[in-house]
Amino acid sequence: MDKRIYLCLAHMSGKEQVFIKEAFDTNWVVPLGPNVNAFEDELKHFVGQDKEVVALSAGTAAIHLGLIQLGVGAGDEVICQSFTFCASANPVAYQGATPVFVDSEEDTWNMDPVLLEEAIKDRILKTGKKPKAILPVHLYGMPARIDEICAIAANYDIPVLEDAAEALGSEFKGQKCGTFGTFGVLSFNGNKMITTSGGGALIVPDESTKKQTMFYATQAREPFPHYQHEKIGYNYRMSNICAGIGRGQMTVLDEHIAHHRHVHALYEKAFEGVDGITLKSNPDGRFNANYWLSTILIDPVKTGTNYDEVRRKLDEQGIETRPLWKPMHLQPVYATNPCYVNGVSERLFNMGLCIPAGPWVTDEDVAYIVEQIKACCKG
Repeated sequence: MDKRIYLCLAHMSGKEQVFIKEAFDTNWVVPLGPNVNAFEDELKHFVGQDKEVVALSAGTAAIHLGLIQLGVGAGDEVICQSFTFCASANPVAYQGATPVFVDSEEDTWNMDPVLLEEAIKDRILKTGKKPKAILPVHLYGMPARIDEICAIAANYDIPVLEDAAEALGSEFKGQKCGTFGTFGVLSFNGNKMITTSGGGALIVPDESTKKQTMFYATQAREPFPHYQHEKIGYNYRMSNICAGIGRGQMTVLDEHIAHHRHVHALYEKAFEGVDGITLKSNPDGRFNANYWLSTILIDPVKTGTNYDEVRRKLDEQGIETRPLWKPMHLQPVYATNPCYVNGVSERLFNMGLCIPAGPWVTDEDVAYIVEQIKACCKG
């Protein structure tokens, strides 16, 4: 095959240039402006639940500002999902706090509510105080068991900061991911459901919290004619140019989500009856993943191969794949952190691959990818 098939390439609507040109024509090329305001309004309308949205420079920045507003500081502990990208946990360390890692459950691959409660009880026992926040992730766009997680959090009166960076458009019981916790996080990195080249957003509960978030995101400048600062602030606001790209992307967001789900449905049909290859799908009718990336588990006993051999062979055939996230409790940087594990994320990491699912992936590409994966397997 001549062309290379990528995991999830950015796909432009064509309208991005209109909004970018408008920004240049009006000289709004700073980290505020009409595009930023309009993009926030469009996101607010999309996620619903009477939430407000603040557009920021990255999803990581959004997590950081969420933690700051939850009062996370030196000496605190935050319960984090182990099976995720490092950006979910790193901002906890920025605050001088300690990420405490909790393993996944089988159905969604996300934070295990049973282990979560065990971890809370054990941290209270060991430290004499409860964790300051809980940071679950909707991995690969698959909703976590967010109702159970939020119920446990409420029982211990611990706020939830919900990482929906990979889950724009995913729903649990018809409600958009990112709107269950006190705060929710979105990402518009180059490979996400929509992109602003870089960028992210913090979903917040109300207008006053939106103003507070914007205050911290613009260097915490007080309302004086001179520059006055009474708190530490950050340069985290999204630029009007990037927000223009976001506005153009919002016009094709529903189309992108539909395409990812269509690609997943093709994989589902194609892998039916293939012994040793398991495609990750919604556990039941409450879950409605956006399938940002489609993911498979490769059973080495049944297939006679393993995920890394398959990854290398597919790469030779022009297909980009990627191993699943290496759990945070196995990362050298977090080797000494408290963790509550059950073996699930480690097993998934040793068996799994992300396979292409983006807007540029055609039905023919899916057929070719499946054919090449099957060719890697024995029998």
